[in-house]
Amino acid sequence: MRIGNGVDVHQLVFGRPLILGGVRLPSDLGLAGHSDADVVCHALMDALLSAARLPDIGELFPDSDPALEGANSLELLARVAGKLGEAGLSVVDCDITLCADAPKIAPHKRAMRENIARTLGVSVECVGLKATTFEGLGFVGEKEGMAAIATCLLDARA
Repeated sequence: MRIGNGVDVHQLVFGRPLILGGVRLPSDLGLAGHSDADVVCHALMDALLSAARLPDIGELFPDSDPALEGANSLELLARVAGKLGEAGLSVVDCDITLCADAPKIAPHKRAMRENIARTLGVSVECVGLKATTFEGLGFVGEKEGMAAIATCLLDARA
């Protein structure tokens, strides 16, 4: 078994869609980034790559690559899943915590979990997702950005 952790942070800006876990949420603010800036998927990708001892997403999907501009993070997650398969690894479980004071994700959590599970080829029960607020403190609490923290467990016996 292999364990990996991943963290991602993006700034909130006007004029961008807010996409989390592959779901477009209603919001006046979106996350800035070269791709769709989906912090949920980005943190998870880094956790998976860490557990697999593969390069991180900055190395695999550099923001200097014009082909990745506006890229769908679920598609990037699918590419990471393919690399895990090539390495003989399978996803056992993953858990993601979104750090955001707004918007509320409760109405969208199931869809996000389903998107991630489908992309990884696992049961939705293998994907945990929760959110926490920063109670008005720091860049998250002041709604300047969002962060996500992910942990995953991979099986190397495949």
